[in-house]
Amino acid sequence: MAVACGAHMLHDGFTDLLYVLLPLWQAEFGLGYADVGILRALYAGSMAGFQLPAGALANRLGGPLTLACGTALAGIGYLLAGASTGFALLVVALIVGGLGSSVQHPIAANLVAHAFAGSRSRAALAGYNFSGDLGKMALPAATAWMIVLMPWRSATMVLGVLGILGACAVLVFAPTSREPGAAATRHATEVAAGHTAGRGFPLLLVIGIIDSATRMGFLTFLPFLLRIKGAGLPMVGVALTLIFAGGAAGKLVCGFLGARLGVVRAVFLTEGLTAAGILALLPLPLMAGLAILPLIGVVLNGTSSVLYGTVPELVPPERRQRAFSLFYTGAIGAGALSPALYGLVSDAVGVPAMMVLIAAVVLTTLPLAWALRPALQRA
Repeated sequence: MAVACGAHMLHDGFTDLLYVLLPLWQAEFGLGYADVGILRALYAGSMAGFQLPAGALANRLGGPLTLACGTALAGIGYLLAGASTGFALLVVALIVGGLGSSVQHPIAANLVAHAFAGSRSRAALAGYNFSGDLGKMALPAATAWMIVLMPWRSATMVLGVLGILGACAVLVFAPTSREPGAAATRHATEVAAGHTAGRGFPLLLVIGIIDSATRMGFLTFLPFLLRIKGAGLPMVGVALTLIFAGGAAGKLVCGFLGARLGVVRAVFLTEGLTAAGILALLPLPLMAGLAILPLIGVVLNGTSSVLYGTVPELVPPERRQRAFSLFYTGAIGAGALSPALYGLVSDAVGVPAMMVLIAAVVLTTLPLAWALRPALQRA
């Protein structure tokens, strides 16, 4: 659990601290906004596109070794970025970093799922999911602080060294053997259950894709909605902090909620409240809208913990590595593409109407969750 959560914090922090570095690179190398967008897309695209190969590699080399190699590669990506002299080397650096970060989600989540059984697995995956948000808050803030004290190249080199040290920690502390006896019995039971419930995984994947697409679409255009309500840039920053803080809490709380209520009822609750929160936000004045943003954040992000925690129930242990790879590929890929699609809608009908569309799309997860019930009952 410590290895998986530590890796999640590091890799998610590496992903989000790009928001701190991109403006610096734009000024340093004279990049246009299109170039900045390309750099961000290259990192996210390489991370999403290599989830499945990373899972296949872990089946050959073992999860801990593959996770350590990926973490080292992510660190090397930041070392290359620190040594870059222009756009071309930045492209290489971000592709290398994205490839390194592609290993984290499927392998670390699979390690957690193997270490815990039943409701403990769901709670452990919720804690693992929450740890990524801690990294998203800590590493960008630490990087911004370092850049005040030293040149950005030096700060980026420090991050690269941190990635390599993290890889060494994974090799030293990751478990190398399975529990005998009870764990073997549990493994056989899970195999039998997983083979009967495996048809539910495609439904779960579709729910995850819709959830990720609507979440990223909402977060991308929330600042524009707030600007329409009269918010200045500082107020937009406060609003994003509020919703991200609620989201971090939601990932932890809703994982436990899923264990207590069951997957279907938890999805109905979180997705229903997400749609209601988005629709309630539209007519509210600015300050009242800010007040409900943490609550929207809780349910907006909380569904992901419910869904990730359900993968071990629907997939037998020997297929979980690939299942987590597929799930994260779909979720990350949908989150990368959806802002562009929702942006086209916004250009045509405006941001408020597009937010209504997002709320409607969120509700399509409810019949899908209901259809998941037979597979969950068999599991």
